[in-house]
Amino acid sequence: MKFNFLRKSNRVVTNYEGEKAYTMTPAEELYSAVVTAGLSNATYEKGNDRLARIQSLIQKNDQDFVAKLAVYARKDMYLRSIPLVLTTELAKQTSGTDLVSRTVNGVIQRADEITELLAYYQLANERTDAKKLNKLSKQIQKGLVKSFNKFDEYQFAKYNRKAEVTLKDALFLVHPKAKDENQQAIFNKIVNDSLETPYTWEVELSVLGQTKFADDAERKSAFKNKWEELIFSNKLGYMATLRNLRNILEANVSSDAIYKVCNYLSDEKAVRNSKQLPFRFLSAYRELKNIDSKYISSILEALEDAVMLSAKNIRGFGFETSVVIATDVSGSMQKAISPKSKVLLYDIGLLMAMMLQSQCKNVITGMFGDIWKRVPMPKNGILRNVDAFYKREGEVGYSTNGYLVIEDLIRRNEKVDKVMLFTDTQLWNSNLTNDSFEYSWNRYKKINPNAKLYIFDLAGYGKQPLDVRKNNVYLIAGWSDKIFDVLNALEDRKSAVEMIKKVVL
Repeated sequence: MKFNFLRKSNRVVTNYEGEKAYTMTPAEELYSAVVTAGLSNATYEKGNDRLARIQSLIQKNDQDFVAKLAVYARKDMYLRSIPLVLTTELAKQTSGTDLVSRTVNGVIQRADEITELLAYYQLANERTDAKKLNKLSKQIQKGLVKSFNKFDEYQFAKYNRKAEVTLKDALFLVHPKAKDENQQAIFNKIVNDSLETPYTWEVELSVLGQTKFADDAERKSAFKNKWEELIFSNKLGYMATLRNLRNILEANVSSDAIYKVCNYLSDEKAVRNSKQLPFRFLSAYRELKNIDSKYISSILEALEDAVMLSAKNIRGFGFETSVVIATDVSGSMQKAISPKSKVLLYDIGLLMAMMLQSQCKNVITGMFGDIWKRVPMPKNGILRNVDAFYKREGEVGYSTNGYLVIEDLIRRNEKVDKVMLFTDTQLWNSNLTNDSFEYSWNRYKKINPNAKLYIFDLAGYGKQPLDVRKNNVYLIAGWSDKIFDVLNALEDRKSAVEMIKKVVL
């Protein structure tokens, strides 16, 4: 695939603050937009605008790259909605090959994603009801045939919900051929609405919630026993445990149950297999901060251990490599990543920065707004560090004068190996001087030619403060700890785009 990375056309534009910026190649821009897509309103770009831009970028990119990006976003970045969007949009312009069916098979990792894909297909093709999906793309249909044979009765039953497109709708639409007699029996149960109700914590608690009790004491005792049963039966998954820590504590479960919860949260294998986005730990941590319980400190420490285990996969840098980690705490970063989330881009930047910092031996950390301020932090207690930064909100102001990070190094005549910026990339100069990030970086390179700059793009607006293809400037984007795999690849002279191109469909 040729993406013409070294085009000589005029690529200078302005960002949302009116500051000089650079466009990216279609591949770089699509990658950045996709891995930071909550498809929600952002400070500078509404969700439907983001979707429209992604749709436009898909048309500008090589179809193989779009397919591989969809699978990469699902399997490596743990994203769920946007891979379905990429797959559906790809089907609009691809025919005569099995590329789309292989992409569908790659992105469908849960049974409910079958119906979610069809729901988006219906929306994207302006169909008004499930029956009008009979003109389904043949390649999507072939991919879904394979997907229907991936799941057992429990997995189908767990996600058999009333929705715009149901599993029964999907089955009639796709007409999958069962891989064996057992699978055909499951398909028959979907048709007859006779899937066995799965044992899930949601079902168990829902049944209990509808039960009449003699008094409040009996009710509390029943919920306490149920939470303990769920915990000791090992049927409460990692994400369910993470999201229900407040409920577990408020149910006043036994010390043995809390001990098991803490061990589970901080178990290395469980953390690895859970594939949680790092900000989930931060959300759980904050949710517990105001709860009055004698077990709070133990659970908070277990969450710290879990995040540190996530950070262990980061290669980091030793004493011989000097690193500056700068976090953007400007006003535009104070935006939730999705409508229902309390997590801000601000939080993502701080958390990723602290995870990286925990794996660096020779490191300067700080935050920038109106000014740049160095803030030394310990390596342990990643979540505590994020909270400590958060409490200093407003201390450096709310502008985006990222160039001051570089000017500080110039003023000190300090030569560092790597500068890492966690930002929404809307950098500008509120001091109204001629300085810009690009100007400062070019000056710094003259006194320190071996320095490298890594821009961790947390918003994916599609414009960068300087050219990311020259002068040792690199682009990384996303909200997952997997972004550090991209960092490792860059250290090995591979770009994010090149990594995606190596995905096997």
